[in-house]
Amino acid sequence: MGKLQELAEAVEKGKAKIVPGLVQECVDEGTDPTVILNTGMIDAMGVVGEKFKNNEIFVPEMLVAARAMKKGVEVLKPYLASGSAGALGKYVLGTVAGDLHDIGKNLVGMMIESAGFEVIDLGVDVPIEKFIETVEANPDTKIVGCSALLTTTMPALRDTVKALNEQPWRSNIKVMVGGAPITQEFADEIGADCYTPDAASAAQAAKALVS
Repeated sequence: MGKLQELAEAVEKGKAKIVPGLVQECVDEGTDPTVILNTGMIDAMGVVGEKFKNNEIFVPEMLVAARAMKKGVEVLKPYLASGSAGALGKYVLGTVAGDLHDIGKNLVGMMIESAGFEVIDLGVDVPIEKFIETVEANPDTKIVGCSALLTTTMPALRDTVKALNEQPWRSNIKVMVGGAPITQEFADEIGADCYTPDAASAAQAAKALVS
């Protein structure tokens, strides 16, 4: 079995201790860093995402795999052409005002990062202005992801998307929404571009939106 295959399996199984060493071995063998990133790690996270969707693994396993990948990326970063780790562009992420939940958002952030975006995580309880200011400060933002995990903060999500939709640069970005109480119907109603039920599909959808 090749080192790249070994790396992919280690990422899939979340073996954070051995991932950095395997990445270094792949680099030393002369494997193209972009190939290591895409084949050894991003594709492996894709497999993890699929398994998660099919209920073969659960959130803890997914987090562990994402952490293992993060460790690998840290080793690989110096070898990558600047920006290829965030080659798909910037993704601004936050939980809307009044909502303090961050586990789901953090998981989405890790999966989006694993898919090749540079994630700007605004944290929880993010006011509308903060989303807008961040996009304006980062004109290369491709997607804004907003999450609401409570039925009581759904109105805040509606207001956030409405405010984004009124911006002059709205046509340059895509707006993604998610969270436990959110449905496709609600996303359509408030004018979001995309809704996904979980972190794995968020990463796939984000890639599809910018391709």
